[in-house]
Amino acid sequence: MERWQPEREQVLEYARRMAALSLVVGTSGNVSLRLPPEAGRPLLAITPSGRRYESLTAADIVVVAFDGEVIDGSLTPSVETPLHIAVYRARPDVGAVVHTHSVHASAMAVAGQAIPPVLEDQVAGLGGPIELAPRAPSGTPEQVNGALDALGDRSAVLLANHGVVATGRTLEDALTAAELTEKTARIYLLARATGPVNPLPDEAVATLRKHYLRRRDGAP
Repeated sequence: MERWQPEREQVLEYARRMAALSLVVGTSGNVSLRLPPEAGRPLLAITPSGRRYESLTAADIVVVAFDGEVIDGSLTPSVETPLHIAVYRARPDVGAVVHTHSVHASAMAVAGQAIPPVLEDQVAGLGGPIELAPRAPSGTPEQVNGALDALGDRSAVLLANHGVVATGRTLEDALTAAELTEKTARIYLLARATGPVNPLPDEAVATLRKHYLRRRDGAP
């Protein structure tokens, strides 16, 4: 059995699910999972660059250390690996990252506009508005720093003229965040086409998020 076989199978499964949901086209997007550290080195498993997901096997998923060294795998890891690593470094609560190019969310990113808190499930599940990171080439420090700043403590961020980065404690959570971002973007665009949009008030945003986190964590 390949090293990290179960984790690699999970990454491949969710990459294929991402594609099946039409959140990406062709070889675009990427998926990663935080792995347990080895000898004190933090690791992640990530999809390779330039390969269609239906053509991959679990062995094609690349294991990378947080310093960028490829630990296991014969393919080149995603060009956006530095962004995934930076999210894991900055957010110990994040266990998985899903990067998509979904249509409506990408339309907002092309328009250069963040999505205000307009839906209850948006603010509960994602943490509030979906902010916009400035445009920067993939994998560059400018992309990484801009995305981290715009993400903050929330679960999703728009990358200008590019797409979406969604995060979660698990791959299921991260994919759900990506789906919820796309749903929110679509509803927001439809609402804007019909007239003024009514964002949720700040107190409602705070309350919805607090209650969601309490339920998620099993707090009384």
